[in-house]
Amino acid sequence: MGVKYYKVILVCHCVLRILGTDKNEHNTMSLPNVVIYTDGACSGNPGPGGWGAVLTHGDTSNELSGFEPETTNNRMELMAAIEALRALKKTCAVTIVTDSRYVQDGITQWVHGWQSKGWKTAANKPVKNIDLWQALLEAVTKHTVTWEWIKGHSGHELNERADALARNAIIQAMMAG
Repeated sequence: MGVKYYKVILVCHCVLRILGTDKNEHNTMSLPNVVIYTDGACSGNPGPGGWGAVLTHGDTSNELSGFEPETTNNRMELMAAIEALRALKKTCAVTIVTDSRYVQDGITQWVHGWQSKGWKTAANKPVKNIDLWQALLEAVTKHTVTWEWIKGHSGHELNERADALARNAIIQAMMAG
C-alpha cells in the first residue's frame, strides 16, 4: 500500500490512517473540486466571535458565516472549516485554505496524538476545543481534504473575504441585539 497523500495533506475517508486502494477510497479524479477559504474572528478573546467561509467550485462561489456570543478565535477558526465542509451536499475533493496554524497543524499533525492519548496533549492536559476537533474529524471523513496555510491579512482576495464575513457576522449580531 503506497502513500497517496501526506505533506500537509490529510486523506479523510478513514481519518488517522493512510488509505490504500480499497473500495471505500474516494477517487479524486471523479470528485468535484472545491476550494474553501476560511477565517475566524473574535472581538476580545474570549468574546463575541464570528466565522466566515468562501466555497468555490469552478466559476461559482458561495459564502457562509456564523456568530457565537461568547467564544474564542480558535473556536471560530475551527467552526469555519466545520460548517463549510458540512455545507457540501456530496463527496468532494476539497482544498481548505486557512490562515490558522492552529487548525492546519491540529488536523494534520496533532490530532493523531491527541486521540491516541485519550484526547490529552503532550503535557497530559485535556485538549481544548475537543468538541470542535471531533466535529471536524467527522466532517472531513466525507471528503478528500487537502489543507493549505496562507498568511492572514496578506492581500489574498478570498482569504480577505472570509475574514470580512467573520467580522461582519459579529457586527450584525451585535447590532441585532
